[in-house]
Amino acid sequence: MPLDTPTPPEASKSPPDGATSAPAPAPSSPTGAKSGRSSAPSPSSTPTAVPTTAPATPAALTWGDPARKATDHRWCEDVTLSFRNSGGTAVVSGKVTFGTHIIGALGIDWATIESTEQLPVPITANGRKNKTWTVCVDAWRVPLGMHIETRDVSVEWK
Repeated sequence: MPLDTPTPPEASKSPPDGATSAPAPAPSSPTGAKSGRSSAPSPSSTPTAVPTTAPATPAALTWGDPARKATDHRWCEDVTLSFRNSGGTAVVSGKVTFGTHIIGALGIDWATIESTEQLPVPITANGRKNKTWTVCVDAWRVPLGMHIETRDVSVEWK
């Protein structure tokens, strides 16, 4: 073919025997310039995304031993707990179960009564909170000469 003879465009060629062809997509670039050349972007032109904060970790609640204080009734006592959430998410609900022991005059542990209270929520991420509850058992369970001791604590939270 001579150099001055124009070549027909791709779309005008007919496909062979029953084959169909779709036109090739036009090349494009982000800047709108059309060029047959392509080059990789330079490292300085595309910043790499660096996360600014770490993903939140689940709540991690711990609590101390119960601090007990006697009340005017031998079947009640004030119980204080200290909570610490070392996780990255706040504690938003939960309950505390107290195990209160009924102790006889000679130190014999006669029974353990459970009671449940709500957690003092919210406990923020990396936060602390103290709460005091008055824990009581039925008065008839603690005859004269006996007392109670809230020794056991279990906690469930979300």
